[in-house]
Amino acid sequence: MTKKRKRQDDFQKVKLKVGKKKPKLQNATPTNFKTKTIHLPEQLKEDGTLPTNNRKLNIKDLLSQMHHYNAGVKQSALLGLKDLLSQYPFIIDAHLSNILSEVTAVFTDKDANVRLAAVQLLQFLAPKIRAEQISPFFPLVSAHLSSAMTHITEGIQEDSLKVLDILLEQYPALITGRSSILLKNFVELISHQQLSKGLINRDRSQSWILSVNPNRRLTSQQWRLKVLVRLSKFLQALADGSSRLRESEGLQEQKENPHATSNSIFINWKEHANDQQHIQVYENGGSQPNVSSQFRLRYLVGGLSGVDEGLSST
Repeated sequence: MTKKRKRQDDFQKVKLKVGKKKPKLQNATPTNFKTKTIHLPEQLKEDGTLPTNNRKLNIKDLLSQMHHYNAGVKQSALLGLKDLLSQYPFIIDAHLSNILSEVTAVFTDKDANVRLAAVQLLQFLAPKIRAEQISPFFPLVSAHLSSAMTHITEGIQEDSLKVLDILLEQYPALITGRSSILLKNFVELISHQQLSKGLINRDRSQSWILSVNPNRRLTSQQWRLKVLVRLSKFLQALADGSSRLRESEGLQEQKENPHATSNSIFINWKEHANDQQHIQVYENGGSQPNVSSQFRLRYLVGGLSGVDEGLSST
């Protein structure tokens, strides 16, 4: 057999005999497969009955659009979410976790219109959500608020104060519970740390100086005033919460020991009028008495004849 004929035989198809099939290769991969249909009528029925807004979008569609890269889509989703929740308020309780996680995440969005829509939605939602409902999710809300307050962008810092106003108005007890973090954020809003060197001891110490940003939309004085006004409200809410806590502790002690008696003391008014006897008055403030009481004893300085008339309590 010549070389040319042998080369042709290598590429020539082998003809099989009639009635015989081609043998399968040892490394052949089976390509057969089977399919079956799955019917989920209940699931399809549930998706079909989800409430929709005027754009025919349900809660899942709107929340998924919050992750869109386009700012206009996110703003439209926030406005549509507000429209949907105003028509169907029961959705708030059913999807509270997802709503809060998505809305608070855009507190630090780079687009101002998206942040404005988020603040408006939060202002709409806050009166409809009780403190007991939002309490499990408040650490997440506080974390996003803290991130917005310490953000490098001035617009995000300004919008964070609007969020703080809403939370202070609706949930003062919850927001003051995060005071250890938020008070530091207030300081960082109007000042920054500077590394200074001591001239004598050559030691390095960190000091805080007021920040001045000429690129900010507001002047430095206006910005500091806005921050300090919020700080004043925050401290007032913190003080009110501590006073309510002391009152509750006092009531709790009274319930636990209703038969408690107090020792009476003898007061000689004449000696008190002559500053010979000191009387210290305490206010009922629970386990720790409060010395700074509004209760005062007054007397007439001129002589002892008017002691009985002048001594009284206010």
